[in-house]
Amino acid sequence: MKESIRTAVLGLGRLGYWHAENLVSKVKGAQLVSVADPLEGRAEQVARELGVNKWSQNPNDVLEDDNIDAVVIVTPTSTHADMIKRAARNGKQIFVEKPLTHTLEEADDVIQVIQEHNVACQVGFMRRFDPAYAEAKRRIEAGDIGKPLYFKAVSRDGNVPPEEFIKHSGGIFLDVAIHDYDLARYLMGQEVTSVTSTGNILMQSNQFMEKYNDVDQAMTYLTFDSGAAGDVETMRIAPYAYDIRGEVIGTEGSIQIGSMRYHDVNILTSKGSTHNLIPDFPTRFKDAYLLEMINFIDCLREGKKPICTEVDGKVALEIAAAATKSFVSGETIELNNKLIRL
Repeated sequence: MKESIRTAVLGLGRLGYWHAENLVSKVKGAQLVSVADPLEGRAEQVARELGVNKWSQNPNDVLEDDNIDAVVIVTPTSTHADMIKRAARNGKQIFVEKPLTHTLEEADDVIQVIQEHNVACQVGFMRRFDPAYAEAKRRIEAGDIGKPLYFKAVSRDGNVPPEEFIKHSGGIFLDVAIHDYDLARYLMGQEVTSVTSTGNILMQSNQFMEKYNDVDQAMTYLTFDSGAAGDVETMRIAPYAYDIRGEVIGTEGSIQIGSMRYHDVNILTSKGSTHNLIPDFPTRFKDAYLLEMINFIDCLREGKKPICTEVDGKVALEIAAAATKSFVSGETIELNNKLIRL
């Protein structure tokens, strides 16, 4: 086992900063040695805050540094393919935020380079590492609910992104629903064979989304290679909370995942009872972001394969692309399921 993995973070927005902070103080066996961000002064600011010795505006300074073992890529999706390939060619182990790339063609190219250079790649589908979803996976594999028959997911967010983000996001199926597409195949232990999706703009204030062929509410119906089925509800306009839940129904029972409760406290008055709701994704998935990074570093130290690889990233992207195509065409899209992926 390697004692320490010398790591760098590329991209220091909100999520990149969280990863850097976790690597500095909360991930055993990780040594954050460098950070990079193209925004002038940002990398230096973060380096000083976290006590990191090296920083740069230029990602090449990280990617070509022989003293760095692994990179955490938290840059815009449009840069992922290039960053991953350059990291692999320089022998760096790779963690990359979802989605793996913008297109399936890029994903194929990236996977080929990763495998040619024999480096590890973990894709940041952090929900796999959330304690509730991880426990659900364990219980399903243990046979607690029998054979999985139906997958259900709800992802409701009330924080509508600004137009500039929507313009470059790839759409609701790629940007948001892709998390649940990954969970669907992970929890069911099955591959998705067809996708049918619909979507609408329900809020007048979000009509700008139409010019980007995007929506603020969507539904995806999935079929699996075992004959099982599922649905994924995705929403950007929930006015009450950040509401992420899931369920798997099996031949012998059902397992329900997630809660909207922020604190396990009920307030009881003469007017009724209330409890606080989870307000946003940092609150809901704070632990998951830490646990996925712990897993990444542990895999590198122990020479193990990550549980969410570049191939998983491509399959989730393939489902999201099919959902987008179905939404545009109004047709059910069949997926190529010839390769054994799970």
